[in-house]
Amino acid sequence: MTTPQKTILTGDRPTGPLHLGHYVGSLANRVRLQHEYRTFVLIADIQALTDNFDRPEIVRQNTLEVMLDYLAVGLDPERVTFVLQSLVPEIHELAIHYLNMVTLARALRNPTVKSEIQERREREGGSDIFGEQFDIPLGFLIYPIHQAADITAFDADLVPVGEDQLPMIEQAREVVRRINNYYGEGTLREPEGLVGEQPRLPGIDGKAKMSKSLGNAIYLKDPAAEVERKVRMMFTDPNRVRADIPGRVEGNPVFIYHDAFNPNREEVEDFKARYRAGKVGDVEVKNSLARALNEILEPMRARRADWEQRLPAVEQMLLDHTARARATSAAVLDRLRERMGLRPLRAG
Repeated sequence: MTTPQKTILTGDRPTGPLHLGHYVGSLANRVRLQHEYRTFVLIADIQALTDNFDRPEIVRQNTLEVMLDYLAVGLDPERVTFVLQSLVPEIHELAIHYLNMVTLARALRNPTVKSEIQERREREGGSDIFGEQFDIPLGFLIYPIHQAADITAFDADLVPVGEDQLPMIEQAREVVRRINNYYGEGTLREPEGLVGEQPRLPGIDGKAKMSKSLGNAIYLKDPAAEVERKVRMMFTDPNRVRADIPGRVEGNPVFIYHDAFNPNREEVEDFKARYRAGKVGDVEVKNSLARALNEILEPMRARRADWEQRLPAVEQMLLDHTARARATSAAVLDRLRERMGLRPLRAG
């Protein structure tokens, strides 16, 4: 008897092009696992509207950017089903049901939501989440519950995510357990999160997280010269003002990147030893890192350039895949509705 193939659901909000932090946190896992799992990759365009409701055209453009990045990193449209969130109404009904299972207090305790609220507060001003000076859409507060609907709509067993998204997975698991407690075991499938080997990549400025909003990211589509420029700007050991001063390797972004991206382990260990001894300059270490990054990114840039010549085909691919994916989400929603005693949406 063969074991049924397990399912992966993962994705991103289309807030702009993807960067190296996305790659080590989730994308590399997706590329590897697409050969082992039934894989759905979702573009959460509805959730992206929490920042761009007055400019939806930006979300549509960013959706294409993200699709190009997916194809560039090596996600295979013959193995992966791409899903556009806004074209799957089953997700949105599931989210409404789940909202009845989660209190406002629980939503506000989500660590990821709290950190993102803090980022918005710093950008926009204001001192209190409910204060007049700091207004956020209600959709922003509830997007983790909407994300639980994304995951469960496709009966996902596994969700490859960045480390900062693990609280979202735990909230989805809570929703599933509560639904199954009310309506019967097996109504929904409980997912597990999978974090990449390099769970979080710091920004080039030394900040804890690489982020588009902080402007400290190296993008997958950056040209080689831009990668070199950004690497030259990278934060290192602030106490090391000359090459002959022993430097700190631990927590040094340049060496974190070497560990994550440079396959020449002998070279990396040599750099570390000489850096600690004050026998190598930042320029040599950074030049090597830029070369390693560009060797990884060059095949991605080539694939991206090829798909950019066929944008109508990329858009049609996304629409066709989404239509195909709805067979799964419809079955999940009907199963829930039946367990709840509601009429199924589809006959038969």
